Amino acid sequence: MRLAIILAAAAFPAAAATIDVPPGDLAAAVAAAQPGDLLRLAAGRHNGPVVVDKALTLEGVPGAVVDGGGHGRVIQVSAPDVTVRGLEITGSGLDLEAMDAGVFLDKAAVRAVVDGNRMLDNLVGVYVWGAADAKVTGNVVVGRQDLRVNERGNGISLWNAPGAEIMGNRVSHGRDGIFVVTSKRNKFVGNHFDHVRFAIHYMYCDNSEVSGNVSEGNYVGYALMYSTGLKVVGNTSRGDSDHGVLLNYTNSSEITGNRVGGGEKCVFIYNANKNRIADNVFQGCGIGIHFTAGSERNRLSGNAFIANQTQVKYVGTRDVEWAEAGRGNYWSDNPAFDLNGDGIADTAYRPNDVVDQIVWAVPLAKVLLNSPAVQVVRWSQAQFPALTPGGVVDPAPLMRAP
Repeated sequence: MRLAIILAAAAFPAAAATIDVPPGDLAAAVAAAQPGDLLRLAAGRHNGPVVVDKALTLEGVPGAVVDGGGHGRVIQVSAPDVTVRGLEITGSGLDLEAMDAGVFLDKAAVRAVVDGNRMLDNLVGVYVWGAADAKVTGNVVVGRQDLRVNERGNGISLWNAPGAEIMGNRVSHGRDGIFVVTSKRNKFVGNHFDHVRFAIHYMYCDNSEVSGNVSEGNYVGYALMYSTGLKVVGNTSRGDSDHGVLLNYTNSSEITGNRVGGGEKCVFIYNANKNRIADNVFQGCGIGIHFTAGSERNRLSGNAFIANQTQVKYVGTRDVEWAEAGRGNYWSDNPAFDLNGDGIADTAYRPNDVVDQIVWAVPLAKVLLNSPAVQVVRWSQAQFPALTPGGVVDPAPLMRAP
């Protein structure tokens, strides 16, 4: 009988407990807890740093603060299936090489959940370092405003974190909003970024989704580099000063349904190949698209180029057609006619002419733009298209913006 009781106890371990944790030494509470327990942190200051090395839930009531005191990683997760939610987390160290952060998920922290926290004045808000299938959702991340931009960490950093989902966060005052390197199958959805360098910075990341995010007033909205198979859908870049979207060695990706405006360049495409760029709005930029450096086999259709100072800057010597299945793009400066009413202009559209090419090669030539000689050259090219030196051609321009 005694043996049967022992075997039954082993087969059915004790149920998880909810433990109320008063302010003070959080590490002691974690050490005393059993896997599966919920630690409910009371309002007040809980001292970090702390390492969570078993499957626990750390949940804060309003006013609960975990403070690292300026040392290391405030909360380091080193076990699977840990949840950290509803806390204010502050006071990490300032050592970039040591990867100091508000919450640090190491390789063992698979399926970790970091939800609904306020990350204030940490070097990095959340660092996902090799943890697969992590979820970082609904957090507010505010970086160190007392540091120069290059001294700050990122709002959310990922390295080799396959399957990570970063959703519904608000990130400000970091170096980059989200920085991800060497990862795959990630989802970055519905986040908001302001007062950072790059909102989302991709390096060597494949088969991932960037959708429904908003970048406002940063240097670059979406810097997508050395990556393949991305879906960049329904994002907004509003007033990002340098580039709204930057594609550098980004290949075989979908960039669709995005709205970009108010910066120096809406889109910069550099050595990016076999991408589909469709149904976007590029409005009010110095340059709509700057397209250069051997980018090949990209398909552009259904985009609206509205009131950009220069709609396209294409550095090349051959014609490149921007249309797909008989559908081109909308150009706000195209004085076209549509006599048969099919919604497609009756003549092809060239956003650049030979004078543009000369000005790009010799910037001082701008002083001649209003001279009669330049006007004659432009008139001649319009009458005799064979004089064009090569460039973007839209054979089926749209009469209305999609």
